[in-house]
Amino acid sequence: MTEIDLSDSVTEEDTQKGRYLTFTLGKETYGLEIRYVTEIICIQAITELPELSEYLKGIINLRGKIIPVMDVRLRFKKDYCEYNDRTCIIVININEISVGLIVDGVSEVLSIDEKDIVDPPKINSTFQNGYIKNIGKVGSDVKLLLDCKKLLSEDELVEIDKAIS
Repeated sequence: MTEIDLSDSVTEEDTQKGRYLTFTLGKETYGLEIRYVTEIICIQAITELPELSEYLKGIINLRGKIIPVMDVRLRFKKDYCEYNDRTCIIVININEISVGLIVDGVSEVLSIDEKDIVDPPKINSTFQNGYIKNIGKVGSDVKLLLDCKKLLSEDELVEIDKAIS
């Protein structure tokens, strides 16, 4: 898989509205607001750091920049899955901190109309802790739209920042 740089496509707020990068974890499809995504890279060597949460896999060196990476599968309490040639890292920017999200595979960039986006049901902790911001209806499918800012808590961002500083 080749690297995809999305930095040019994230320049104007209006052109990003309603656009989501979709990816898979098992059978589910999730979406991230495109404005948070900076690039998509192939899985690569990860340097583990001591005493981090299990889902924080460590750090990578991306063109000289140290970026922490998180296995989204483990963050969502799903079973671990061996990485393969479809596994990739979506690099997002949260509060000026770049974080890599390890996902099973990237699908596509979708435009989802506001009228097709609804609030998630209040049924379990995945929804209650805020990872899932909305549900996007696309034809007969649903996409779980994530809240990038809630994937990592403020404490975890501080923990990561200390570990790589």
